[in-house]
Amino acid sequence: MKFRLAALALAALALPLVACGDDKEAKVLSGYQLTPPPAVGALSMPDASADGAEFTFVSAADRYLIVYFGYTSCPDVCPTTLAEVKKAFKQIGDTAEQIDVAMITVDPERDDGDLLTRYVQSFIDDAHALRTDDTAELEAVAKAFGASYTVTKNDAGEIEVSHSGNLYVVDQNGDVVLQWPFGLKADAIATDLEILFEKA
Repeated sequence: MKFRLAALALAALALPLVACGDDKEAKVLSGYQLTPPPAVGALSMPDASADGAEFTFVSAADRYLIVYFGYTSCPDVCPTTLAEVKKAFKQIGDTAEQIDVAMITVDPERDDGDLLTRYVQSFIDDAHALRTDDTAELEAVAKAFGASYTVTKNDAGEIEVSHSGNLYVVDQNGDVVLQWPFGLKADAIATDLEILFEKA
C-alpha cells in the first residue's frame, strides 16, 4: 500500500513536467543590446546606390535597418557576414521585405560607388551602398555605431584594412536596438529578427 501511494505521488509530480515539455521554448535574443542604445538617427551618409542622395540612419515605421561596416575586397569577414544575412532573410520569408540593409565602406579609396553597389546588392538585392571621401564624416558615423576600423599601407605600399565585424539593427527612432557579433549564424539572426518584429 505504501509503495502504491508513493508511485501515485511520483506520477502526480511527473505530470507537470510532461506538460512543460510540450510547450514551445521561449525565444531568446542571440545579439546584444546596449543601455542606453546608441542613437544614430541624426547622422547620414551619401548613398551611392541612389545617385549620392543622403541616407539617414532611421528605419521607416514598422521596419528595421541593418547596417554593416566593411569593404569589397575583404577576403572573409564581409562575404561570410553578408551571406549569413542573406540566408536569414530566406528563412523569415516575407518579413524580410520589412528590413533594409546598408553597407558602409571603410575603404572608400578603392571602393567607388558602382563597385560597392554591385558588391552589396549581390547579397541583398535592394541594399544601400554608403560611402564618403570625407574621413571625418566616416569616423563620426563609425564612432556613433561603436564600429572600429583601420586602413594602412605596408612597406610594399599595399593597403591593409581591419575592421570590426558587427551588424547593427536600427529602429524607426534611429536607435541601435540590437548588435550581432561576427560569426553569428543565419538561424540566430532569423530568430532575433522574428523576436524584434513580435515585440514591435
